[in-house]
Amino acid sequence: MKIIILGAGQVGSNLAEHLVREGNDLTVVDLDAEKLANLQERFDLRTICGQASHPSVLRQAGADDADMLVAVTLNDETNMVACKLAGTLFNIPTKIARIRALDYTKHAQLFDAEHFGVDHVIAPEQEITDYLRKLIDYPEALQVVDFGGGRARLVAMKARAGGPLVGHELRDLQKHLPGLDARVAAIFRRDRTIVPEGRTVIQDGDEIFFIAATENIRAVMKEMRRGDKSVRRVMIAGGGNIGQRLASSLEGDYQVKLIDRNKKSTERLASSLKKTLVLTGDATDEELLLQENVEDMDVFCALTNDDEDNIMSSLLAKRLGARKVIALINRSTYVDLLQGGEIDIALSPAQATIGPLLTHIRRGDMAVVHSLRRGAAEALEAVVHGDEKASKLVGRRIEQVEMPEGVSIGAVLRGSQVIIAHHDTIIQADDHLILFVPNKRMIPKVEKLFQVGFGFF
Repeated sequence: MKIIILGAGQVGSNLAEHLVREGNDLTVVDLDAEKLANLQERFDLRTICGQASHPSVLRQAGADDADMLVAVTLNDETNMVACKLAGTLFNIPTKIARIRALDYTKHAQLFDAEHFGVDHVIAPEQEITDYLRKLIDYPEALQVVDFGGGRARLVAMKARAGGPLVGHELRDLQKHLPGLDARVAAIFRRDRTIVPEGRTVIQDGDEIFFIAATENIRAVMKEMRRGDKSVRRVMIAGGGNIGQRLASSLEGDYQVKLIDRNKKSTERLASSLKKTLVLTGDATDEELLLQENVEDMDVFCALTNDDEDNIMSSLLAKRLGARKVIALINRSTYVDLLQGGEIDIALSPAQATIGPLLTHIRRGDMAVVHSLRRGAAEALEAVVHGDEKASKLVGRRIEQVEMPEGVSIGAVLRGSQVIIAHHDTIIQADDHLILFVPNKRMIPKVEKLFQVGFGFF
């Protein structure tokens, strides 16, 4: 696929890395020549230095015969104008725009074909806010992702000694939870993938990925570790777009404190947030954290624009007694170093927003794509098309499908039903299959499974 990416920031660079490795023909456009040189040094792609919304620059980038344009610059207006030009002047079939401002996203008609012609809108701040909200709602989880509009969830968590199922075989899950269906999709033990089978024994420290209907998630989590205390108090460091959105999302259900060092920002936040206690100060100030009883906080979220501040305030909050700390970290190398140490969850904004972009880029009919384990793995919700003659899936039992090594089908969404996958589950046309892919190199093989023979059409 021939794809143009506008913007070589964190999101654009992260996306370029994913797409180049999958064999796409890629061109990246940005005004920053240094960022482009760095990308070209690391990956096999073309770069154009110029203004992303100028027709001449788009033409130079290959817009005349491009299959897709992904506009992820930091400027909403640039992204919107580029999509409009891509449709009007170059007839590019698919246009995706990153839109950050709520003022735009509240008016969906702006993006239809008559106006800016954006086929898919990605709102990174809202994606991250939703992601953080789930991590707070499920405090034992490392990652929580939705399928089927929230009807099914895939949860990653560390198994801990004392959990009812730790030290026992996976098949015992049914004995512990009679009448409740769930499936362990993958186990990572000391960073090595273990294909789960009935006889697999869960060990302390295993990273377990399981899928279940949303209403059953908490019951399954209790099997993996002793139930943590429920969350009541949350402290947020940073009153930017993400901090404000998260506080607004949480304040109806939790006691929320928000700290920001900018007095004008805190005045604005205090007037817009209804129940959140807004404080002016520095979240790396030990005296302030102690004064605000950080030791009583169930979750501390560091969400400023400064990686170092987020790291330092999170480490300090943890040392002072906060139960769980989450830090927003832009530099991916920091994320890998910090995740799972003193900082419970180090979250990369680019990684959190890559899934919605990949959903529209993957071959085949993908309803949802989620990036897992800091980009190393993926979970997909893919739609089955065709009939028994044209499809490799329709009419077959799951045990008959030749899956790539390590790839597993966790559940089937059929109409309003969530069917946990078993060896004898028969796949039907229009089913949505939820698949766990432990290694991204398997993605092309998974996509081929969903291709339909030409005879069907």
